[in-house]
Amino acid sequence: MKRRTVVRRRKTGAEGLGKSMGVARLLAKGWVLVCLFAGAHALRIGLQSGDDPAAVVPYVLVCVGLFTAMGLLFVVGYGASAGHSGRAYFKRLKPAHFIPGFNELVFAIFVCLSFIDQTFFAPAFLSGRVVEGLEAAIHFGVPGQRALADALDQCALDGGRIFSSAFTWLLAIIFLGSALSRLHLTAGLIRLERARRPEMLSPTANAFVLGVVAILGIQFLYIGSAIPFVSCSVYMDIPGALLIGLAPLMLAYSIVAALAWLLASGHEK
Repeated sequence: MKRRTVVRRRKTGAEGLGKSMGVARLLAKGWVLVCLFAGAHALRIGLQSGDDPAAVVPYVLVCVGLFTAMGLLFVVGYGASAGHSGRAYFKRLKPAHFIPGFNELVFAIFVCLSFIDQTFFAPAFLSGRVVEGLEAAIHFGVPGQRALADALDQCALDGGRIFSSAFTWLLAIIFLGSALSRLHLTAGLIRLERARRPEMLSPTANAFVLGVVAILGIQFLYIGSAIPFVSCSVYMDIPGALLIGLAPLMLAYSIVAALAWLLASGHEK
């Protein structure tokens, strides 16, 4: 019975191979997500400016494809540095590995909601009870939101950007709470994956690297230390859309990843 349990757990870990947060796949997925989000906004800006869709769409697709390929090359390079050839890495890939886990599915849905809010809702509804209520709540709980509102006020920019930021922070807080409730499960998948295919860095080292990223993100985004140094022109372009509509969600995901690796670095009880 015990042996069957171990086999079942190993099988579960293999099935969750694409769902746990290996560092290479985590960074690659993050890079691909940034490329897709930026490409969607580039397409939106191009179409809103009146450019010919027949010229804008292929141009954006080529740019997104090239930058996305860089993320895939990183995965192969990291696998090779860990002692796995690129050919062997691709041979191990199965269709089940590309099925997102629950956290990743929720994260993807939240990113889509943030993009929809940035594109359609926030620019059309600059005031109202819902808008002002959410802005006030996030303004109270997130110092970075206050810093962003002050920066946009000095730049004479809004256009829904303040509400977009507040809505994204709300999604990030919801995702963080949801993902933390499954933290032990995520850490267990990391342990099983490392037992099956060790990586170059130890869980403690991975937790340290991701922890540094999370701390910097908290300081720069949640506290808002870097926001006063952002140029007004940035908020009007794609980097501003990424900073407002994607960065808080990426911060929440990095916090979950750091805590999961830290938990996985301990001995399983």
